[in-house]
Amino acid sequence: MNIVITGATKGIGRAIVEAFAVQGARILVCSRTLEDLHQLKLAVEAAHPQSEVLFCAADLSVKEEVRQFADFVHAEVDVLDVLVNNTGVFKPGDVIDEADTMLEDLMKTNVYSAYYLTKYLLALLLKNKKGHIFNICSVASILAYPDGGSYSITKFALLGFSKVLREELKEKGVKVTSVLPGITWSDAWKGATLPHDRLLLASDVAKVILNAYQLSDTAVVEEILLRPQLGDL
Repeated sequence: MNIVITGATKGIGRAIVEAFAVQGARILVCSRTLEDLHQLKLAVEAAHPQSEVLFCAADLSVKEEVRQFADFVHAEVDVLDVLVNNTGVFKPGDVIDEADTMLEDLMKTNVYSAYYLTKYLLALLLKNKKGHIFNICSVASILAYPDGGSYSITKFALLGFSKVLREELKEKGVKVTSVLPGITWSDAWKGATLPHDRLLLASDVAKVILNAYQLSDTAVVEEILLRPQLGDL
């Protein structure tokens, strides 16, 4: 099994890497920091010697680097089973107050990265007519909230992208699943005093993604909505 995961060194991305490593997958990953990628490879391959991690440093907010990462994937594999578009960034703000460049900057990371990478890798996904694309959206894709601003706009757009892909690819054998997690524990929350049970575990998000992937060819989970048991913060 060959799987591409973006934003793979922390949080939900890292948890997805771990879940598929247990399955013996060949995992191709990227993030902006080369050292983080190197440490990820060492840790995952030590814990799961049946798996292999291949990495390429790339800032996917830059279209040219999306292409470079896609070229790296094409050079390493002939067919792709899973693509997880996980790269994203959150910046709080209100539309009326935030910088004029906020929407443009967040669109590059949260939407354009997924759009271009999917286009560049689609031939590999279509090859066996069994590929699966997971786009990591957010509850912010369906719910506007204070301080959401341009971030929420981009997440609405990513969900729309997923819906379009689903319609375009369903007759071609490629599945598309939109994943909408609520607030999830990651390095961004280190040192926070929030109660442990008010945030999702990244490992739970990864588990439902793996389960959705393991369904038969005749079924697809179109959307996965996860929230903390006690509700959104």
